[in-house]
Amino acid sequence: MLETSARLLRLLSLLQAHREWTGADLADRLGVTARTVRRDVDRLRELGYPVNATPGTGGGYQLGAGAELPPLLLDDDEAVAVGLRTAAGNGVEGIGEASVRALAKLEQVLPSRLRRRVSALNEFTVPMLRGAQRSTVDPSVLTELASVCRDGERLRFGYRDHRGDISRRTVEPHRLVCTERRWYLVAWDLDREAWRTFRADRIEPRPPHGPRFTPRPPPAEDLAAYVSEGVSQRVYASRAVVRLKMPEQEAAQIITPSDGVLEPVDAHTCLLRTGAVNLDVLVIHIMLLGCEFEVVEPPGLTDRMRDLRDLLGRAVGPEK
Repeated sequence: MLETSARLLRLLSLLQAHREWTGADLADRLGVTARTVRRDVDRLRELGYPVNATPGTGGGYQLGAGAELPPLLLDDDEAVAVGLRTAAGNGVEGIGEASVRALAKLEQVLPSRLRRRVSALNEFTVPMLRGAQRSTVDPSVLTELASVCRDGERLRFGYRDHRGDISRRTVEPHRLVCTERRWYLVAWDLDREAWRTFRADRIEPRPPHGPRFTPRPPPAEDLAAYVSEGVSQRVYASRAVVRLKMPEQEAAQIITPSDGVLEPVDAHTCLLRTGAVNLDVLVIHIMLLGCEFEVVEPPGLTDRMRDLRDLLGRAVGPEK
């Protein structure tokens, strides 16, 4: 239903953009068959659009004058899906600028109850994307988190750590941040009196929510960079700064925000700030990048690389 509705809006946008289209041109622009175009045109007519068709080899489709946007019916899950995809924007694989605009138009005709949910998800989400979105979190949890961010209500939830242990948390939610794989909630933890970042797929909301609170100044102006630094560095005992011998733009193709934070140095090199549970894992992580590099800090990382170099040398033996 969502894909069909989005495609209908793209078709409508194309018909509004040009006076007349051939069926083959529309099929090519939409990435569907000519038969699907004919079926979609029929659906637009059912919705109240006067779409005129001229038969024959020189014929095509034309939107009649005076067309107004009638309501499109979506259930709650489909409306939330619209919010998820528009919140993620161009970071979602296969969704280009035109499709995002079409989905935004779709939001405008939602009932007010659903529009508030979708609007909250868009307004209180910060994209941190370099790849395709692969969120596995329950959409209803995301909309609930976005709603308490929007309404400035305290949130109580159970939080499952990486070992599976669950703790009770009470926070003042600020923003959702979406990466190429996960969604995070940035919030002020009332018990720990500090800003914390929580993986949304590990959150189990426990309503009722509230009371309302006065929002605090955020922990950083760039929340995407803040979360990227947190999930790639602050949570780890061992951290490193490495100079990569490649441009920052090229490095960004192989290093995600969850892997580390990149900082351009010049046209040919950049810095990678990253972390791991120990120095050995750091060495493996850096080696798997497959590019030339030099360690900036800490000195202990260089010493550990020498130890592992000698270990590997003894393992493979001298060259024959």
